[in-house]
Amino acid sequence: MQSMSARDAKNAFGRLIDMARAEPVAIEKYGRSVVVVLAVEEFERLTAKAKKQAASGASGKRPGQED
Repeated sequence: MQSMSARDAKNAFGRLIDMARAEPVAIEKYGRSVVVVLAVEEFERLTAKAKKQAASGASGKRPGQED
């Protein structure tokens, strides 16, 4: 994962978007990662996976267990 300071993210927002479309980018303040910017496709993939895991957990299945 690449990283970028909050100041650089503010000053080069277009570059941040381009970077985040390729891979998640950690935004740092005072040398600590505070947020991650990622492509909407990656966000949708992760949320769909989480929903699927939550649904299988609610049905009594263990994660990774198949029918």
